Amino acid sequence: MSADTSPAASALRAARAGDWAGAQAILTQLITHVFSLRVVSLEISRDRYSLNSLNGFVKIAADQTQARDRDYFFKFHHEEGEEVTLQEFYRGEILKEAGFPVDMPAYVSKAVGSQLLLYVRRTSPRLADVCHALDDAPIADADRLLRAQSDFDAKSFDIYDRTWHAALPEQVARDPIHQLFHHRLVDAGRPLEAGGRARRFFWDRHFDLGGTVLSAAALRSARVIINGTSYDDTLDTLFARSRALLEPAGLARFGAVTAHGDAHNANLWWEDHPPESPRMVFFDPAFAGNHVSSLLAEVKATFHNIFAHPLWLYDAKQATARYEVIVRYDGACLDITSSWRLSEFRQRMLALKADKLWRPLLAGLHTRGFLPGDWRPTLRCALFCCPTLVMDLCAGGAGGHTPTSSVLGLAMAIAVGSEPSTGHEDVVSRFLDEIDPARA
Repeated sequence: MSADTSPAASALRAARAGDWAGAQAILTQLITHVFSLRVVSLEISRDRYSLNSLNGFVKIAADQTQARDRDYFFKFHHEEGEEVTLQEFYRGEILKEAGFPVDMPAYVSKAVGSQLLLYVRRTSPRLADVCHALDDAPIADADRLLRAQSDFDAKSFDIYDRTWHAALPEQVARDPIHQLFHHRLVDAGRPLEAGGRARRFFWDRHFDLGGTVLSAAALRSARVIINGTSYDDTLDTLFARSRALLEPAGLARFGAVTAHGDAHNANLWWEDHPPESPRMVFFDPAFAGNHVSSLLAEVKATFHNIFAHPLWLYDAKQATARYEVIVRYDGACLDITSSWRLSEFRQRMLALKADKLWRPLLAGLHTRGFLPGDWRPTLRCALFCCPTLVMDLCAGGAGGHTPTSSVLGLAMAIAVGSEPSTGHEDVVSRFLDEIDPARA
């Protein structure tokens, strides 16, 4: 069975095509086959966060061990080429052993093409939904969550610091987290050439950027100006640099830690009981590992919980209604003006992430002699992979983007990936300056 014909791939493909009944039938059959459970009902959640996975609720029939039907939350993750690039999936036990708060699944399938988790259903909301409501609320409404985030980031750093070790290159290279970065940039066996999602998303097509249409080749080679700030690198340059700097074995130069690796807020529960001590709890440890390169451990959480908001990545239609973009192209330079800005809530989240996690993490690597001079472009490349490779940014493509949200996404990709030209700065470069041990 190939990855393209596996149950996970088939269910995800059916859902993306709008065939929800077909996807639910595949998952029902999968749960029945893998866990020998009788499914009473199954419903897939149609949320904005399921970019490479499906989740929802399933009711399992009573049996000899349970007198009543039982309700579960299910989630699975599928990646292209996973049959040759992933060694292990769903290792929540290593997070628990390290001291992270983690919801352990009741049923686990790690079989390639059938990776699936069943959790006892809970009433807790996902943290992403709680945060989404705070983007437009008075900042005072976020006080409790920001305090909990501060505690969570501090705890995460303590665990990273305690589990840090000088891992062998082959140990780091085997870690599943590379499926989220380098494996999306290349095809297996061709590490020096553009492949994978990078080629599928950014080659041999045209992009409608706010009414200005460019070929993919023209877009990749264009110099970019965003709200008056010029950037040093083109998309072509950033893709090539990412292939080089994010090469899995080479990332051992930063040492390794135990980490979730994909800790965006849609993979955390918000536990608000008792209300005086709310906390965040991991689930879906699809890419958890004991040898996660220290520089990658917090990248997904940083990008997806902060720079992907408000709206542009997960809510393309709302972003299109709210924001304005103006795009000019002179044959060589792409000049973008947009009204999008980070909300005050996300700015506070970024400040906490810098203060409680990134600054002490990088300082520790510097002290240990594991912060090479290319840490900043390497971190930028990892951040760059988040908007460009998590979903299709081309308007009208599989990612559901519009000509407006496509512009916003591409502008963010450049801003996180490239340094501004001399004399300019932006929110990303200020953040990197703040966490740089050399500037402490």
